[in-house]
Amino acid sequence: MLSDLQNKRVLVTGSSTGIGAAVAKGFGKLGARVVVHYNSSAGEAEAVVSAIRERGGEAHMVKGDVASSAAAKAVVDEAASLLGGLDVLINNAGAMVKRAPLMEVDDELYDQVLDINVRSVVMASKAAVLHFRQAGAGIIVNTSSIAARNGGGPGAGLYAGAKAFVGNVTRNMAKELAGDNIRVNAVSPGVIMTPFHQRFSSPEWLEAMRKTIPLARIGDPEDCVGVYLFLSSQAMSGYINGQTIEVNGASICPSESVSCRWTASGSSIKWKWRICNSAAGARISYHDEQSVS
Repeated sequence: MLSDLQNKRVLVTGSSTGIGAAVAKGFGKLGARVVVHYNSSAGEAEAVVSAIRERGGEAHMVKGDVASSAAAKAVVDEAASLLGGLDVLINNAGAMVKRAPLMEVDDELYDQVLDINVRSVVMASKAAVLHFRQAGAGIIVNTSSIAARNGGGPGAGLYAGAKAFVGNVTRNMAKELAGDNIRVNAVSPGVIMTPFHQRFSSPEWLEAMRKTIPLARIGDPEDCVGVYLFLSSQAMSGYINGQTIEVNGASICPSESVSCRWTASGSSIKWKWRICNSAAGARISYHDEQSVS
């Protein structure tokens, strides 16, 4: 059923590492024509392109800082030029930048987090719509996060808020662009072992989070790939629009409440998580406080 992705022209932003790299490879395996976008990780992007080409696929690289409106448009336009048009945009570029409690947030950090997670999605989508209209159809899949629903971990308030924006703008764009035969959906990964968590999360934090996941493991980037492909396939998801699909091992399910409590002291943050599934009447709690530096 995913055979309709063959020869589709696909741009995956932020696809040099992590989920984006796995998604780009997934499209390549199905015969899509893929543009791998990167900003600073040229070597990693080259490895993704090589992996796709080694399997007989078509892949190209495009560099650009999509936190800039002009660069986001340039990346989309260059990708369309390389592919002769555009059918699918995966808005995956994003970053926490750093963990910072509210009282440590300044204008620079605010702009950095909102630009890479929000501006990039809006401006890349805006640029892509022009190419989709020429093609007569298009698909956008945005990357949200479990943080959009649970408020994020310690020091991740800006990131969580930005990802909540992504979920809401996904719904709005889906309604606005439906008349152009453009579908817009989102994927919301849970705790996935990527360079993101290798950089921002301690082993203690990750182990604490693993204990709250009913599947009892941290996810891999490959766990997310199928959902992106599914949402990009008209044959598989042609009547799905404006939705966010959770990929989190049941960390959060519908009709569920999530609470997290932490206190900051110096460079350490002590926290507690409690997740309650009210529909099932189940409760998963992690009561031990940990210090995460």
